[in-house]
Amino acid sequence: MRTEKGDLVRKAKAGEFDVIVHGCNCFCTMGAGIAKTIKQVFPAAYEADLATPVGDKAKLGHYTVANVQVGGKALTILNAYTQYHWQGRGRKADYDALRQVFRRIKQEYAGQRIGYPAIGAGLAGGEWPVIAAIIEEELAGEDHVFVEWQP
Repeated sequence: MRTEKGDLVRKAKAGEFDVIVHGCNCFCTMGAGIAKTIKQVFPAAYEADLATPVGDKAKLGHYTVANVQVGGKALTILNAYTQYHWQGRGRKADYDALRQVFRRIKQEYAGQRIGYPAIGAGLAGGEWPVIAAIIEEELAGEDHVFVEWQP
């Protein structure tokens, strides 16, 4: 896992990634954190989220896909269902769902440049060292970058 400081969305728009991944809850809100920014900048990602059943726990461990063009290049945005709820205290990040998501990403997007924020470690309350270890294990051998937020 490489780590870069910056803005994942800005880097994606600059063509630094083929695929970006961000965490979502199962209620089609995308109302806070990086999900809110992605919803505003890439409306197709929110449309893909809205095409799923609201509150369906079966979405955990899966993702929806939005394919967009940015500066004449293809960019795939994955709405990763890594938490069920967004409300309340405590950890909402589901580590098993995170593992399933990144296992699927390796199967379907091997060989592509993949970028992601601290999925599950911000508003979802997960522990980044645990999450980073899961991602590192599941994306072993892939070109993937953790973009640590820095405006």
